[in-house]
Amino acid sequence: MEITTLMLEQASDIFRLGLLAGLIYTTQRTRLQTGVVLPLVAGVIFVAIIIPATMPKAGVDMWLAASTGAFVNAVIVGLMWLGWQAYDRSKRSS
Repeated sequence: MEITTLMLEQASDIFRLGLLAGLIYTTQRTRLQTGVVLPLVAGVIFVAIIIPATMPKAGVDMWLAASTGAFVNAVIVGLMWLGWQAYDRSKRSS
């Protein structure tokens, strides 16, 4: 499987998106106690490793899936975090 195909499949995985949305929600609610960067990085890496470890794809090395998953997760989390911050600021300014 090509890396681009693998990354597109990972980016559209509803299970991955749900886990990362939960990560954003939890991080936002606990940011005063735990901070932001460390929980997000730990969550991105955790999701990147746990999905290929529990649901492997035939013909794809686990470490290739985990490393591309970490990149895809970082992009998704970045976009979700920016969206959350924009929503939060618009809610506070109204």
